[in-house]
Amino acid sequence: MNKNKDISAFLNRGSHVHLVGIGGVSMRPLGLVLKGMGMTVSGSDMSASVSTDELIAHGIHVDIGHSAGNIAGADCLIRTAAAHNDNPEIAAARAAGIPVFERAQAWGQIMKSYKNAICISGTHGKTTTTSMMTHILMEAGKDPTVMIGGYLPLLHAGHRVGKGDTIVLESCEYCDSFLNFFPTLAVVLNVEADHLDYFKDLADIQKSFHKFAGMATDGVIANGDDSHTVEALEGIPYTSFGLGEGNQVTAANISPDWRHFDVLCGGEFYCHLDLGVLGKHNAMNALAVAATSWVMGIPGTCVARGVHAFHGAGRRMEYKGDYHGAKVYDDYAHHPDEVRATLEAIRGMGDNRLVLAFQPHTYTRTKLLLEDFVRELGKADVLVLAEIYAARESNTVGISSADLARRIPGAIYCETLQEVTATLRETVRPGDIVVTMGAGDIFRAGEALLAKE
Repeated sequence: MNKNKDISAFLNRGSHVHLVGIGGVSMRPLGLVLKGMGMTVSGSDMSASVSTDELIAHGIHVDIGHSAGNIAGADCLIRTAAAHNDNPEIAAARAAGIPVFERAQAWGQIMKSYKNAICISGTHGKTTTTSMMTHILMEAGKDPTVMIGGYLPLLHAGHRVGKGDTIVLESCEYCDSFLNFFPTLAVVLNVEADHLDYFKDLADIQKSFHKFAGMATDGVIANGDDSHTVEALEGIPYTSFGLGEGNQVTAANISPDWRHFDVLCGGEFYCHLDLGVLGKHNAMNALAVAATSWVMGIPGTCVARGVHAFHGAGRRMEYKGDYHGAKVYDDYAHHPDEVRATLEAIRGMGDNRLVLAFQPHTYTRTKLLLEDFVRELGKADVLVLAEIYAARESNTVGISSADLARRIPGAIYCETLQEVTATLRETVRPGDIVVTMGAGDIFRAGEALLAKE
């Protein structure tokens, strides 16, 4: 991170900004937002993808592969967390005295110009909750700027450049990224042990969330049911949401499937919600956006309409199609708690046999949370395990999905996604619910299955 220069001097109309890793989930929208602000944007990525195609279609020059020549003419570089100092573009910029900034610094600078900066954080649920909040802000006529770490059908994208005074961002704790932000409202959905390749332990993560919440100028909204969150925010006043007693924002008259309930704020009726998504975890996400909206003074009618219109973000129990009478879904869950919540929601859909194709994400997460993965993945009726998706890591811990398969009775291990697809083709029966799950490219196995239909 460049500590000697202020990024604000470079994020101006006419500046040339080069993004290293531009095809990433939050780098892509950053590039599009910067271009929308009148800057010249270029970038590079290791491989071509739908994301790089989209950037090129918007007039952004994208080089596939990293080399020093790619940064020609750039006033500054912004890098993804996966790009280190030995990257040839970053090394060339440092040698030439061109400042290099982190992605989160850029988003932090952008949000400074907004009256309302809503930063939605938490170990789980950020994309869904940010998406719900976007629906509400659109219903309320706020014309927001949006950054989501996924695809929202309402926007036909994962971002939006608005003309209003409000920005809402999915805010990730990894590498303390969200500590570069300038929230007016900080939302904390939950705090769990994750990203243990960066954080030492849960206490270290809680310390980071405490700092993040302490940066909010207009208030904090937090999950009063989550003990880790309550511990993390000790000493910081916040508006609590949850199902337990003592929360300022809570639910009443809850339907058995968690999709319909009244929201009470300060003991008074605020709105009635009819959710378009399943599961207790999504009911909690809806309470979070209701609490945020209440604090902002948004009418409950806008919350009700916004939440009702939301039917899921991309890769969040996204329905993909039918295969021989089985319904095929795709989901981004990659932490044991997310797996548990998603499987519970699926069980609420009926007594169908659940066929789960799971791809662990990163070696360190798999190693450190192995027992939790064994417990949660074993709840599927049929479990197909793809090899671990490396993401930013090398396998220095010596682990494979085969280690998971040996611990879970009946689990089927596949070295390649082609094998996953072939196994699903042989296994799936009419009436099954098939879910491809993980934060990597496991969705390709489901798409290949459906392509053969």
